[in-house]
Amino acid sequence: MITKAGENITILHGKASKTVQTKKLALLGFGNAGKAFAKLLMEKHEQIEEKYGYNVVVTAIATGTRGNLAVLASAEDAATAAAAGRVNSTDSAVPTSAAGIDLAAAIEDIETLGKFSVRLPLTDLTSMQIAEQADYDVLVEMTPLNIFTGEPAITHIETAFARGRDVITANKGPIAWKFAKLRDMAAQNGCRFFYETTVMDGTPVFNFVEKTLQMAEVTEVSGILNSTTNYILEEMAAGKEYDEIIRKGQEIGFIEADPAMDIEGYDAAAKITALLNVLMDAEITPDKVERKGIEDITLADIEAARSKGCVIKLICKGSRGADGSIKASVMPQEIPLTDSVNSTTSVESVTTDLMKKVSIVEHEPEIEQTAYGIFGDLLRVLSE
Repeated sequence: MITKAGENITILHGKASKTVQTKKLALLGFGNAGKAFAKLLMEKHEQIEEKYGYNVVVTAIATGTRGNLAVLASAEDAATAAAAGRVNSTDSAVPTSAAGIDLAAAIEDIETLGKFSVRLPLTDLTSMQIAEQADYDVLVEMTPLNIFTGEPAITHIETAFARGRDVITANKGPIAWKFAKLRDMAAQNGCRFFYETTVMDGTPVFNFVEKTLQMAEVTEVSGILNSTTNYILEEMAAGKEYDEIIRKGQEIGFIEADPAMDIEGYDAAAKITALLNVLMDAEITPDKVERKGIEDITLADIEAARSKGCVIKLICKGSRGADGSIKASVMPQEIPLTDSVNSTTSVESVTTDLMKKVSIVEHEPEIEQTAYGIFGDLLRVLSE
């Protein structure tokens, strides 16, 4: 038997009882990564409850153009909001945050209709208003990257911290532009702040250093961090025309409609900045990175590198100079074929004073790996 009291659920099995707390999430962004994360939440719901003692529900979802959803703290609040037209429910029982949003229905609507339907608790709250007003414990920031400012994701996160809420971000913009400020704000407000998915999807590049290289000082970070350019260069080396590569990549959803952010090195600059800010306390921003993309690389360049036993890759690098300053770069470079990675595989190398150079590789990630990075951060929220 299950009884509800406030935000706790008591599960009775004969004489034994177990109290399960409810953890409420607000998802800002519901693209491919958001949907994959929602599917993972549904798949692992019972295991989370059993291992961590939490009933995880989603109480708000914001999208760019497909509608927003929100359920409120109580039936009375929800009914009042529905009557005022701020949320919608076609059911006799207005949904509340105790039950959360029907994720299966939300995913089905997006995949079949391209937007949320009236069977879900539609709201006219914007993503910022959801951050300000919605009933949630953890804000999951998955809005599209703004490489030039990190907004509005930064303000979303600041708003959550001001309310004393934990934050998970898959958006690298806030880590690249305002990491130190956000880290300090989280600490001041007693909030947890996790961001593993911002670089190399679900690969634990930040946890790797934090948990296993304790007291080792990071002196350099380098890697091949942009999957799109890696793929393009490999396809060019196979003799395919540039325009054909872009068209095919866009058809299968691997390359963005506007691939300039990847091809011109902006995405890679944000990633190396995020790594340096977290791992080396650099406090730099993407506009301070010396940046050159692959837009001018030709087949002749690739063949010339091949004749020397090398390949061309977009290399990210950051290190601390003798004066203590940190300099970062993103540049196409020739590297030995034996040091390379194939297809969409990424690699990050960390050099420290005690362990020297250590590398971690992510082989050909799919969207499920991105979802797992967010999911892994959620498990940290539930357990730490």
